Amino acid sequence: MTTAHAEHAEHADQATRAARGILVIGATGTTGRRVAAALVAEGHRVKAAGRTPTPQPGTEPVRFDWNEPGTWTEALDGVDRVYLIPPTGSPDPAEVMLPFLRQARGAGVRRAVLLSSSAIPAGGPAVGRVHEQLPDLFEEWAVLRPSWFMQNFAGPAPHARTIRDDGAILTASGDGRVGFIDAEDIAAVAVRALTDEQAPNTDLILTGPQALSYADVAAIITDVTGRPVVHRQLTFEELRDRWAARIPLEFATMLAAMDRAIADGAEDRTSDTVERLTGRPPGTLRAFVEREVRAAARH
Repeated sequence: MTTAHAEHAEHADQATRAARGILVIGATGTTGRRVAAALVAEGHRVKAAGRTPTPQPGTEPVRFDWNEPGTWTEALDGVDRVYLIPPTGSPDPAEVMLPFLRQARGAGVRRAVLLSSSAIPAGGPAVGRVHEQLPDLFEEWAVLRPSWFMQNFAGPAPHARTIRDDGAILTASGDGRVGFIDAEDIAAVAVRALTDEQAPNTDLILTGPQALSYADVAAIITDVTGRPVVHRQLTFEELRDRWAARIPLEFATMLAAMDRAIADGAEDRTSDTVERLTGRPPGTLRAFVEREVRAAARH
């Protein structure tokens, strides 16, 4: 092949890849909708996947259900990158995710970005098994391991409900500290992991700029909103049983165990990942609460 032919082939390959799109699973969720919107804003073709496809500006809605393999083929058609949100509430997401990922690789997907958790390492419980196998399935990959979402204190989230109803945040985390992170920052990192020329090919711990206890969180919410909020400490068993009233016991136990790990210091850390990948520092919890207050006032 001559140099000219080689350059033509390279340009043709780049054009083909540019024409293919990005599949965003969970495109109406907390991070998925933000990822989809940011990708569209950058000019990428986005297939927005969900159990009930919901049109979003600039995206192609497509039906997708982890538990219905018949929906996978259409979702994967014409894409070469995928943002992965594990099935909600599943104690063993690998059972459905790994067959999907093998199909994705066969369909031409070359890069996968998985949303996991700072509390779950490769090979750990739940999505940890998917994390462990992702590098063997794709040459280009990343695993996002964010700390606890600031969005847990807003909207329909459980903490937000108890704040509204009882003026309290209920946890079994003791005085443990967490580097709470804004979903906007998670999405910004996801976009870079999906679209930068070089994939991260690693797992990325994502935190906000401060490690805060839930008592600190309650104090910030009180200060910004003017409404008294306290941190009410539960035992492991009390928290597990509260969760088990709404979700399977196995998953409830795992969530309560995460609070116990916080109490033991497992989440008392911050990272520079958001700024390193996006070029801007992550937002603070105070800024997040102020933003939520402004949004509520508009409505």
